[in-house]
This record gives sequence, C-alpha cells and structure tokens, in this order.
Amino acid sequence: MAAIARSRLVRIPDPLARAGITLRPELPGDDAFLLALYRSTREHELAIVPDWDEGVKAAFIAQQFAAQRHHYRGTIENCAFDVIERNGTLIGRLYTQERQTQLHIVDIALVAGERGQGLGQALLEGLIAEAGRAGKAVGIFVEGFNPARRLYDRLGFQPIGEQGVYLEMERLPDAS
Repeated sequence: MAAIARSRLVRIPDPLARAGITLRPELPGDDAFLLALYRSTREHELAIVPDWDEGVKAAFIAQQFAAQRHHYRGTIENCAFDVIERNGTLIGRLYTQERQTQLHIVDIALVAGERGQGLGQALLEGLIAEAGRAGKAVGIFVEGFNPARRLYDRLGFQPIGEQGVYLEMERLPDAS
C-alpha cells in the first residue's frame, strides 16, 4: 500500500514552523535514520536482555522494524508517512491516517534529544486544534508503560479500548 498525501489536518503549528520545524514525506534515503529512531524507542527493552550481544540486538531491531513497516504499509489505508525535520535535520517521524470522524496518529517518535522538550506536546496540540476545527477527534494507541502516556493524559486523551498491550486513546474535539 502506498503512502498518500498528508491530510489537510496535519500541519506544523506556526510557532514551530518559525523555529525551523517542518514535515515532509519519507524518502528511501531516510531508512537508516528511521531504523536508528526505531531502535531509540526500544532501548528500554534491549536493556533487559543483557546476554544479547550487539549483533543479536541489531538483528532483532532490524527484524522488528521491518515487520512494523510491513504492517503499517500493508494494512493501514491512506496513511501518510512523514519525517519531522528541524532546519533540515531529521528529528522524528509522524504517521497519520485521516478517518471519517478521527485523525488517527499511527505513530509519532522523536529522537532522544528532542524528547521531553515540549516539541511532541506542541505537535500534538496542533493536531488536536486542526482536527477539532474539522469536528474530528484525535486517536492513538499507546503501550501502558510508555512514558508518553502521561502527555496524552494531560492533553485530554481518554482510554476507549484495549488491544493486546496497547491502550486505545481518543481526544474528542472541544465543544466550542
């Protein structure tokens, strides 16, 4: 399944754009960055298998990354696969799917140095605002132990279901 054009609801808020933050579709040349980014989101899991050498860890991550990409591209219709840049430097990824009543965040990840600095919150607030103007909710799946869960709670996302280890959360549009 091919990537699609980004939804009109997915845009960088003006203050972030003025700070050099942009979105663009993934390109084949981004693969090494995307693999490293994926690994950075799994380091906590790799740390609990100390008997794995670096080769085993790298092979495991490569296999999991490939499986995730295959799943996203093969089963999620109308998904936009974007990378996040700061002044031309890759700093994250944002995968979104516009549904009839919801903007679904398939995946959002930032490099370690950008986490906890407010960028993720600002991006999410922008998505919430744009979706809200269109009368749509914003949805996401998150593992219960993921530190980002606290951010989703603060932003008003509510649990609406479970799927295995994932909690489905949704932020309804403001009534105004």
